[in-house]
Amino acid sequence: MARDSNDTTPLTTRAELIEWFAAGEKPRARFAIGTEHEKIPFYRESRAPVPYDGDRGIRALLEGLAGETGWEPIVDLGNIIGLSAEAGGAISIEPGGQFELSGAALPDVHATAAELATHLAATKRVADPLGIGFLTLGMSPKWRRDETPVMPKSRYRIMAGYMPKVGSLGLDMMLRTATVQVNLDFASEGDMVRKMRASLALQPVATALFANSPFTDGRPNGFLSRRSEIWRDTDADRTGMLPFAFDAGFGYEAYVDWLLDMPMYFVKRGDTYHDVSGASFRDLMAGKLPQLPGEFATVSDWANHASTAFPEVRLKRFLEMRGADVGDSGMIAAQAAFWAGLLYDEAALDAALDLVKGWSPANREAARATAPRLGLATPVANTTLGAVAAEALAIARSGLRARGRRDAEGRDETIYLQPLEAIVAAGRTRAEDLLADYEGRWGACVRPAFAECVF
Repeated sequence: MARDSNDTTPLTTRAELIEWFAAGEKPRARFAIGTEHEKIPFYRESRAPVPYDGDRGIRALLEGLAGETGWEPIVDLGNIIGLSAEAGGAISIEPGGQFELSGAALPDVHATAAELATHLAATKRVADPLGIGFLTLGMSPKWRRDETPVMPKSRYRIMAGYMPKVGSLGLDMMLRTATVQVNLDFASEGDMVRKMRASLALQPVATALFANSPFTDGRPNGFLSRRSEIWRDTDADRTGMLPFAFDAGFGYEAYVDWLLDMPMYFVKRGDTYHDVSGASFRDLMAGKLPQLPGEFATVSDWANHASTAFPEVRLKRFLEMRGADVGDSGMIAAQAAFWAGLLYDEAALDAALDLVKGWSPANREAARATAPRLGLATPVANTTLGAVAAEALAIARSGLRARGRRDAEGRDETIYLQPLEAIVAAGRTRAEDLLADYEGRWGACVRPAFAECVF
């Protein structure tokens, strides 16, 4: 997230919290696609991580990109921590220096792919003279946690202090993983519920399809998506498969109640982040927060609090798909196409819901728990995620065809599904291919990843 909200409008009732989500509803004609992707920087010569400071550090990279693009710097306590574009979109840094593009809301996957290409070209023009490259992997393959630089961002300092209290792998999540997320709109509360249920149930399928983090500390880690497994031991209060989303009557209200029960990280007042980790948002609304007595909740506080929930699908004023490792440009566009095809055509959404309707809560949880290790071979409800992925891709293809969004060459958005169709046809994830390379031509060494797994 590039910039935390700064709306000081008071919030005094639970109904206002619910309305904040409802305000995200859009007419179908205005549905858009947003992508957020992280990439891990490294020095090409030494294969070392990139620190914040120095004439070849992350600060220099951000300053150079500001000059290249004309985007406005985002500053935290005197440190440039991101860039924002007037027309939409932003660049931010994750805790370990992961460089993130938060894309603008765009009409189709063609525009998403073009935005990504433009961003990567601009970044390369600045990064190349600094000797910086970027990995296309979902986890840094070589450096230990204590070798990873920490970025000077106030929000992250608070999170880093809290994470070890609620799980053993939260710092690994913050410092060493990289993901790609797709953000999609909803037209009504009912539309949100249908999309939430379909995408939550199918999120383990995405984890398997996009598995791309098999190395840690210079060797295989025993998983195809170690990034996904790390999330299972990060903070149970704010992560997971949201089983209550499948309860009768689920809607904005139930999600609000879940957020109200989720401990806070911080309250921002002006440019200062106040550490209130573990505190209750209800106490803030009542003016009884022990750390800030007499302070009352604002719209900013609620928006910021919602942004610190990390379930497999997150509700904000859109739905955010969160189950995939980052990959190369083709895989980033493929994820946008996969979810848009499934969720943005009514017949496709019906078919997606039908595909998972027989899954029990135990089925969904077991798939989530096993997909990081077994990928497409994960069993689920008398079948496998590989078989479900094949059906889901067929549904997504039909949904994209129905959308009929064509590029200048007359091609529809189904062209972006090709990398996923190749994975399903082979029955092998990108992670399994990388492990074969490691055992074979890489000679049991991850160093070749810094030449081959790069943007």
